[in-house]
Amino acid sequence: MALYLDHFGLHEPPFRITPHPDFFFDGADRGATLEGLMYAILHDEGIVKLSGEIGSGKTTLCRVLMERLPGEVETVFLANPSYSRTEILHAIAEELGRPARGDMAAPALRDLQAQLIELYASGRRVVVMIDEAHAMPEETLEQVRLLSNLESSRHKLLQIVLFGQPELDMALAKPSMRQLKDRITHSFRTRPLAVDEVAKYVSFRMRAAGYKGPEVFSKSAIALIARASSGLTRRINVLCDKSLLAAFAGNTHAVTPREVRAAIADSDFAPIAESEPRGPRALAAAALLACGAVAGAGIFYWLDRGSGAPAGASPATATPAAPVPALPASPVAPASPPPAAVAAETKAPAPAATAVASAPAAVPEKPAAPLLAPEQLRRLEGYNAGRNPLLRERLAAAREKLAGEPDGTYSIELFVAENSDPARMERFLLRARELVPLSDLYVIPVAAGSRYSVRVVYGAYGGKQESAEAAKHLPPKYQKAFNFQFRSFAELRAPL
Repeated sequence: MALYLDHFGLHEPPFRITPHPDFFFDGADRGATLEGLMYAILHDEGIVKLSGEIGSGKTTLCRVLMERLPGEVETVFLANPSYSRTEILHAIAEELGRPARGDMAAPALRDLQAQLIELYASGRRVVVMIDEAHAMPEETLEQVRLLSNLESSRHKLLQIVLFGQPELDMALAKPSMRQLKDRITHSFRTRPLAVDEVAKYVSFRMRAAGYKGPEVFSKSAIALIARASSGLTRRINVLCDKSLLAAFAGNTHAVTPREVRAAIADSDFAPIAESEPRGPRALAAAALLACGAVAGAGIFYWLDRGSGAPAGASPATATPAAPVPALPASPVAPASPPPAAVAAETKAPAPAATAVASAPAAVPEKPAAPLLAPEQLRRLEGYNAGRNPLLRERLAAAREKLAGEPDGTYSIELFVAENSDPARMERFLLRARELVPLSDLYVIPVAAGSRYSVRVVYGAYGGKQESAEAAKHLPPKYQKAFNFQFRSFAELRAPL
């Protein structure tokens, strides 16, 4: 039990690193990802994949998902990635209450299929959730593919969800894994939290644990935690727990950068591998991909699957400006050696002085800056539409709209697809023109490194309320399949 509970008026520790459904934070796209996973499991017949960095919240999502699935769904959770292809069949059968016979894969598979048919006939559905899937041997992943083939005359008998680190994406990219990858109909990704999302996350966890007072963590403390944790929720939990302990030791009820520096000095995080810098544009692109998770699940009528790789975050380091208080000895684990450098508090620059003239001077009017920068146009035009006339037309219309509409104009975002395959987008547009005026559909490609996602929006309206009213008149099929979002053209241009 944490030493500081009574000190802060908490009912239970707010920053445990073990997954706890009551502490599930549905901000920062986590809630949307959960809804997308549930939709994909209950309405689809392919394999679903969720990947993310260590400590980004994958296992918590898995636990909450298991808790919220309907009662008629039988869930099997496999946490051992070292199963052989025969062992995984026996593990699933045992979880379902009837161990398979024999030591060979073929008879075990037949027994499992018979068991699944019985469950299906009684109205039960079976979902197998495989954690740490990135560490599974290739032959076991191949067995997972064969399991996905088990079906009745009309439906799959088994739904499979793979949870893994980014190495899972790399494993599936191998030529030998092509057949398995082709069966993955929906891909989701957990991304690190931005600074403002870290603030909301920390506040949520404190309130969920019973805290009722003003915010404990100062803004500068949150910024320091965000940098040192790289936005990963497990690391945020570790730093917040140790910061509260430092505040308790110092007999204060506020967590400032001083306490956070003590927590950082008591932690020893491994560096996060990243493929490209996490600048503002990369953050925006990553947010765009994550926000499209539910939409990606909703458009399974038209788009098969996709994959994306939002950029990771890397902590900045600097020497602390002041001595930090020592943490009291922890009853749970000994303190780790302090790292060579820790993140330092950054101070906002002072605002520039503004000169006030007694009489305005005549200044030549400057031409308005273009709404799209040259590099944004270059990235938009870098998406190859191939020999797809409708797609080329709607891409050109989108570029013109983005270059001309003011920031305050709104559009209805139908979905974001990580899979930007031009042929699939052309098929979607062929169906779309039977339901809505194609002249009002805009296809916006968004580059994330060398990869593209595709954002599809509808119409242009004078404000958010007007776009919300217009959305009510879209076809019922769209109302059911898409999770509408209302985006200003400033938001649409930001991640380009």
